[in-house]
Amino acid sequence: MNPDKAEILSNVALSVFRLNGLFIEWGNEFCLPHGLTSARWQVMGAIALAAQPSSVPQIAACMGITRQGVQKQVNLLVEEGIVQSRPNPAHRRSPLYALTRQGQETYRILRQRWQQHVEALSGDFSVADLEAAIRVLSGLARAHAARPETNEKEVP
Repeated sequence: MNPDKAEILSNVALSVFRLNGLFIEWGNEFCLPHGLTSARWQVMGAIALAAQPSSVPQIAACMGITRQGVQKQVNLLVEEGIVQSRPNPAHRRSPLYALTRQGQETYRILRQRWQQHVEALSGDFSVADLEAAIRVLSGLARAHAARPETNEKEVP
C-alpha cells in the first residue's frame, strides 16, 4: 500500500527536524576553527547576504527565528568584532548591523569552505531532485510563516 500524501509530508517534516539537528551539530564543528557556532554563522550569513545593513527584527524575519535569538547572537558577534552596529534613521532604538572587515573575511573563508563541501555533496543528487526539494521546503515555509489557524475543529 502506498502512503498517502499527508503521511509523506509528515515524513518530510520529520526529515527536516532531523536534518536541522544534524546541520547544527555539523555547523558547530565546521565553524569551530573560526570561533563561531552554527547560530552565529547563521546570523552572520543573514547579515552578509542582505542587500543593506539590517535590524535585528529584519534578520529574525529573514531567518524565521525569534528576535531574542538573533539579538543574543548579534551581541556576541559585536563583542567578537565580527559585526558592527550602525544608526538606523528609521528607528533610533533599533540599530542596523553589518559585517566588519574581520567579519567579511571570516564569512569569505566560511563561504569558500562551504562551497567546497556542497560541491562534494552535489554529485549525490540530480538537479531535478534539488529543485523539487527547494519547491517543497519553500512551500512548507510559506505555509508556516503565517499564524496557525485558530478555527480548527476540536477533536473529541
